[in-house]
Parts: sequence; structure tokens; C-alpha cells
Amino acid sequence: MDLGLNGKVALVTGGSRGIGRATALRLAAEGCRVAICARTAEGLEQATAELRRLGETEVYGVVADVTAAGEVERFIDQSAETLGGVDLLVANVGGMSGRGFLSSTPEDWLRTFELNLFHAVRAIRAAAPYMIDRGGGSAVTIASISGWKSGPRAQYGTAKAAEIFLAGSLAWELAPHRIRVNTVSPGSTIFPGGGWERYREARPEVFAEFEREEFPWGRLGTPEEIADVVAFVLSERASWVNGANIPVDGGQGRPDVFAKLGDE
Repeated sequence: MDLGLNGKVALVTGGSRGIGRATALRLAAEGCRVAICARTAEGLEQATAELRRLGETEVYGVVADVTAAGEVERFIDQSAETLGGVDLLVANVGGMSGRGFLSSTPEDWLRTFELNLFHAVRAIRAAAPYMIDRGGGSAVTIASISGWKSGPRAQYGTAKAAEIFLAGSLAWELAPHRIRVNTVSPGSTIFPGGGWERYREARPEVFAEFEREEFPWGRLGTPEEIADVVAFVLSERASWVNGANIPVDGGQGRPDVFAKLGDE
């Protein structure tokens, strides 16, 4: 299926690894001009080099910490100036600070919301005027099944639930400008250097039990499986998908392994 993305300008936050990297690669393969940001110059250089190896795709990279004041906006503005506008946005950066509820601090909660919800808010707000100038656009926030499948680490699930609600609200508010906003919610996803790979190495028996009990196919997802869905939802092939939350979890049960471990 031709997604009709050739020539579109696509921006991906946190595009140097994991789901962000896979999404940037998928969009570049579809012919998009792609901009990514990452926290480190080394990671950014590796990712942009990989994107450029795909061929004629125009690629732009910015070192940015999306939790710092003005950094998301700088990434959006510089990318739009370099690539000629913004058509598509993927607010991919996410993560968690702190441990269980009783041991986490207010700062942990604020940091978690900065990484997830507030970064997405700032990214969409900064990109929207550029999309309006081009007659519309499409944004996807990367949330998580933790946004509605309750489990330990309440700060993370609560932030992800807020991301899901944000997309539903903005779908209405930005509809007059022909901007669609959706959420893709991955289940547990494993990739080289990622948290689940490290956990598998550190706690192989607990990980194997989690994988066996919580996944109908007996495995975690891959970034590429998430990226394929993100690309479709961004595209005009999904023109009647708006304000939706789309799980990509293989039918996963509990959202994380911490239920087995308590507040470690």
C-alpha cells in the first residue's frame, strides 16, 4: 500500500533509538523528509547517518533535551526552516523518574510528566502553526498501554493516560485547521540497548516468566511493529482516524513486570 507520504516533512522527537528511530526510518523509507532530535550528539549522528543511507531522503538532526525550556520549540522551528515546513509530527519521547508510589517524590512525578505529557503538548503547539500554513497535518503521540492497564509505577501510567486524553481533545480543537491528532500505545517493546533488553540480562528468569504469561505469542513487540502503525496513522490512508488511541501490544496482559517485584 502506498501511504502517500512521499515529500512530506516529518518530525520525530527522540528519533535516535528504539521506537523513535524505527519510526524515522519507516517515514524516510516512505519518502518523507525527516527531522529528528536526540539528547546526545553521538546518538544523533549515528541515527542521521543511518537515515541518509536510505537514499535521496533529506535528513536534519538537532541535539535537544525536550524537557528543557524552549528546546522542543527550537527543534520544531529549526526543522521547519531547514526542511520547508511541517506536515507530520511524532511526539515519541517518554520515560519515567522514580520508583513506587510510596518512595517516589513530587520531583519524580514532575519529571515523568515533563518527559511524556508536557513534551507532547509543547511539540504539538509548536508544530501546529506550520501545519496550518500547509493546509493541515497529522500528529501522533506515543503513549503506552500503561495509560489504561493499571500497574505499579503510577506516575508513568498517569502521564500516559493524560497523553491519550490530550490527543482526543486536540482532535476536536484542531479539526477546523485540518490537523488530525491520534495516539499509538505500544505494549512492552524490546530493542538493542533498551530497558527490556537490560532487564532480560539482569533478571532472565523473571523476564522469561513475564514473557510467557503476559503475551499470547510469547514475546515482546519490536520497534518496527510500532513504527508501521505510526506511519499508517500519520498518512492520508488513515484520514478518518482522529482522536483515536490505537494499542499495538500483541494482546499483552499486564503492562509491566513490576507487579511481580513490588517496590524494588
